[in-house]
Amino acid sequence: MSVEIRALDLGDSAMLDAVVVLQRASYRVEAELLGARTLPALTETPRRLRAAGEQFLGAFEDGRLVGAVAWKRSGPVVDIHRLVVHPDHFRRGIAGRLLDALDAAEADAELSLVATGAANAPARRLYERHGFSPVEERLVDGAIPIITYERRAAPRAPEA
Repeated sequence: MSVEIRALDLGDSAMLDAVVVLQRASYRVEAELLGARTLPALTETPRRLRAAGEQFLGAFEDGRLVGAVAWKRSGPVVDIHRLVVHPDHFRRGIAGRLLDALDAAEADAELSLVATGAANAPARRLYERHGFSPVEERLVDGAIPIITYERRAAPRAPEA
């Protein structure tokens, strides 16, 4: 099946609702991997999601939203806030394609950041395959170990 990746408009209430449904399905799996009863994204309302001020790209298969990546850009830094894939579409390369699309959209970024639960081995492998390196581990809510990853852009050749 073909996957199409495009920008999402969270001003469209149907799209906003689709993202909320998608992230709840995806983060339920992550909560299980982390041994957490809940994660903030599992209770995030559409209003809060829209107010987060993130840019989104979505992956569509047969017109259905099956994955999304969201980030904020601050100067030369891209901070990835969420990367979700519907569990029915795990292990099909969708998350990697979303990261590649984000890289293309933010090609001039000098640094990219992302964080995931230390126990989320699939996400950690994905980020490491995409050139991210772990730089910090911390506890969130006093119990969940989270690892922050970063990836620096290759130095650019000086312009002639």
